[in-house]
Amino acid sequence: MTSVGAIFTEVPAGLPSDLLTRRPDIRQAEQQLIAANANIGAARAAFFPRITLTAAYGTASTGLTNLFENGFWGGTLAGQVLQPIFDAGRNEANLASSQAGRDIAVAQYEKAIQTAFREVADALAGRATLGAQLAAQQAQVDAETDRFRLADLRYRNGVSSYLEVLDSQRSLFLLQQALAQVRLAYWQNQVTLYKVLGGGAAVPPA
Repeated sequence: MTSVGAIFTEVPAGLPSDLLTRRPDIRQAEQQLIAANANIGAARAAFFPRITLTAAYGTASTGLTNLFENGFWGGTLAGQVLQPIFDAGRNEANLASSQAGRDIAVAQYEKAIQTAFREVADALAGRATLGAQLAAQQAQVDAETDRFRLADLRYRNGVSSYLEVLDSQRSLFLLQQALAQVRLAYWQNQVTLYKVLGGGAAVPPA
């Protein structure tokens, strides 16, 4: 049996959401805010959830799951929240002339953050599902390997026909093919997870 851990390192528990600030889409959105005279520290405080992304065994944390179940991004931010981001008290005249650009930059920033957290949640959910499938498929292959070994032994001792050996061999081959497909999907998911986390502290191939 091939260990998944021999190919990919385990996803550690407690990965911070700050990892996502490395993502190119979030960096680009922040640069657009800076161009609109935004205070990035205030913008992150208003929009960016400070949570733990992963729990034990590389599963999605409760905090990450709750972001979508509890509607964290529902509604529209009030003016008093946007004001410190753009320092409206000192720059009101300039903001009045660039209101549309400011609104677009804020909307794109919020969308980039939502997309980032959603992609991480989806990748972690897929990892859990594929991990369970991989374990189940491997168990089937192990069982069929034993059946093939016994069928071959029975044939060599004259207890059964070679047809039983061929049938077991065919079943084993099909199960091995299915295992290879699930393992490939699992590896692809790990690459996706590495990407959506911003390329840091994820699960790079060995």
